[in-house]
Amino acid sequence: MRIVFFGTPGFAVPSLQALLHGRFTVAGVITQPDKPQGRSRSELVAPPVKVIAQAASIPVLQPVRPVGDVFIASLRRLEAELGIVVAYGHILRPEVLALPARGLINVHASLLPRHRGAAPIQQAILAGDRQTGITIMQMEEGLDSGPMLHHVETPIGSDETAGSLAVRLAELGASALIEALSLVSGGLARPIPQDDSRATYAPKLDREVARLVWERDAADLVRQIRAFDPAPGAWAHHNGSTLKLFGAREASGSGEPGTVLEAGSRLVIAAGSGAVAVSEVQPAGKTRLPIQAWVRGRGITAGKRLA
Repeated sequence: MRIVFFGTPGFAVPSLQALLHGRFTVAGVITQPDKPQGRSRSELVAPPVKVIAQAASIPVLQPVRPVGDVFIASLRRLEAELGIVVAYGHILRPEVLALPARGLINVHASLLPRHRGAAPIQQAILAGDRQTGITIMQMEEGLDSGPMLHHVETPIGSDETAGSLAVRLAELGASALIEALSLVSGGLARPIPQDDSRATYAPKLDREVARLVWERDAADLVRQIRAFDPAPGAWAHHNGSTLKLFGAREASGSGEPGTVLEAGSRLVIAAGSGAVAVSEVQPAGKTRLPIQAWVRGRGITAGKRLA
């Protein structure tokens, strides 16, 4: 079966590698353009999927947006029977969805119809879900609303961050994809429509949703810190600068929300109910560092406040 693969970040790499190690022919890879990085923004860095594709001598297309006659013609020349989408980063228009004879299928990092959208991993942690998983679905014009071909469940650990959960789900997604493709190629797939009445949504993240509001319960704040680790990083203000916090647990203690209750081997901050202990911080423009190192360098003490 000739496949065209749409994907960009590291999350998509295990799925592409699984296809390359299987009995499938990856005719081409569609990924986002190289991105400038570094202080001067002069270094262009290729998406992880592109690196894997080039190492396997697979043709790579990198449109700014997957639209237009030139892109459609290039996609048609790949003569793919099926398209696979894993964290590509763009919504695909009907003319793209209609091109492969067998359509396109998506590897989605939630148990649909829960958490449709761009940030299902973060949203599952924010919501306090105990279970998540991978859904393999047929793509249609709606947002993650197509019929489901296969799903696999996995528990969410009590201390698991979005970063660590994404690593697990990427591998789980790769194995679920191969299982679903075996059903499709064998004519055994039985698509199940989603129940739209049970749908919830996980919109694209922005910086403001990661801001910590200390009047909230400690349990909510801990989930927020876990959900935005490593990126974009849950944050507060300290001395007029942004401070990102990581490695959160609930702690005993009480006080005015945002007040530092303890500053030593951990930083304990009072919440609206209870307190939050964190083990790492990232000051603006700096790298992550353990609390002890930051406390020594900044001289923060109990009684100070984070806003």
